[in-house]
Amino acid sequence: MDAVTPDVAAQCKAWPFREAKALLARLGGPERAAARGQPVVFETGYGPSGLPHIGTFQEVARTAMVQRAFQALAPGVPTRLICFSDDMDGLRKVPGNVPNPDMLAQHLGRPLSAIPDPFGTHESYAAHNNASLRAFLDSFGFAYNFVSSTACYKGGRFDAVLLKMLTAYDAVRAVVLPLLGPERAATYAPFLPISPATGRVLQVPVEPRPTDGTIVFTDEDGVRREVPVTGGHVKAQWRADWGMRWVALGVDYEMAGEDLQSSARVAGEIARLLGGGRPAGFHYKLFLDADGKKISKSKGNGLTMEEWLRYAPHESLAYYVFGRPESGKRLHFDVIPRAVDEYLDAAARLAAQDPADRLNNPVWYMGGGEEAPVSFGLLLNLVAVVGAGDAETLWAYVRRYAPGAARTPLMDRLLSCAVAYHQDFIEPHKRYRSPDARERAAMTALAGALEAMDAGTPEADIQTAVFTAGKQNGYDKAELRHWFGALYQVLLGQESGPRFGAFAALYSTQATAALIRRALG
Repeated sequence: MDAVTPDVAAQCKAWPFREAKALLARLGGPERAAARGQPVVFETGYGPSGLPHIGTFQEVARTAMVQRAFQALAPGVPTRLICFSDDMDGLRKVPGNVPNPDMLAQHLGRPLSAIPDPFGTHESYAAHNNASLRAFLDSFGFAYNFVSSTACYKGGRFDAVLLKMLTAYDAVRAVVLPLLGPERAATYAPFLPISPATGRVLQVPVEPRPTDGTIVFTDEDGVRREVPVTGGHVKAQWRADWGMRWVALGVDYEMAGEDLQSSARVAGEIARLLGGGRPAGFHYKLFLDADGKKISKSKGNGLTMEEWLRYAPHESLAYYVFGRPESGKRLHFDVIPRAVDEYLDAAARLAAQDPADRLNNPVWYMGGGEEAPVSFGLLLNLVAVVGAGDAETLWAYVRRYAPGAARTPLMDRLLSCAVAYHQDFIEPHKRYRSPDARERAAMTALAGALEAMDAGTPEADIQTAVFTAGKQNGYDKAELRHWFGALYQVLLGQESGPRFGAFAALYSTQATAALIRRALG
């Protein structure tokens, strides 16, 4: 894959390597891990009760980054990434961001995989949301195994461990009860029967019968019924389900949000009772919305994956979620331009870095990345000036600026995303102003300097001319930032932008001079 060897990898202190080293030590080192005769399993979970959001994606992306670090430390040990969908869970409330909410309300309590799709495109609500998740993961290029809870329950994959849990019924219940209030504790059971009468997942007291492999309960219609815990007739309560799943799927690593610390501890105790144990992993901080509140898929108050893809390439999202998992970060539309340009900068550096430095570059954990001849910030400013509503117009400027640039898939996405982002988030908030006397004098001088330049004047020379125009018209060193701010406010109607010399080189010096003359006039 690259020149990174296990010895080089062992020296890396980036957080994915810290996690991978801890996991490898837990498995007894590379030799013992390889001798197990089975892959090291990394798991990430998804609850398809609402549309997938970036909080869902970040867990898959970060887990895959730890998996890649593990592969560098122990290249001879096979690994597998499972993306598990808890689609047997009962629908508790209707999300606020889906069509046909009244239809969904009629199916409250039923398994997500047994509810009609409100979007009208798939056989069930869960199938639609699962497909949305897989489509994004596929577009990013993850190597993963998608596993459905419904398929595991109904297909028998969980049967053996469910029978163990039935035998350990009282011990499992005792582990969970301290987390519950008195009312919930009175009816709590590790098994949630699926009503043969209504199809709903029931939270009712049950009577375990380990010798028969069944439970007995009173159904919603008042009838006393007995059902097996195997074959998809029950759904384990979620903490019990989590621990049961770790054992049944042989999970070695799973991270989770900070809000699940106590539940993960309980699930680990349940896994121990079932003959397994808690996987390695850590608890990351949660993403926040624009108001600093936790993102919720049911409220729809955060970015969806579809929205990020409309405004930025998916590589920039992976770059963004790499950083600081131990601290909460705002996840809103205004973080996108910077994330895109930081990704492009990192991708451009990767090939020239030595192996040790590559491991501190987030793009390495993504398997590499493409370069682009211009920044996203420059494209946004270009859209603002030329009024381009299509990628082809922008590409004509980029091709003139960088004649050897290739029209790559990444470049295509950058062009279309710049148009969309500008139209939705920049254009509605533009606020132009008139220049004052000093600004007018400096801009007049700059326009003259640009008009005197030949086509192809280096970007550095253009930037020098911008500095010179400011300095010669009363802007000392401490005030130059005000000079550059004035250029963007007067010419583009915004507070800031990329290097003005780079923008003028892309737009052309003559066109930039004409832009200044129009603003002054």
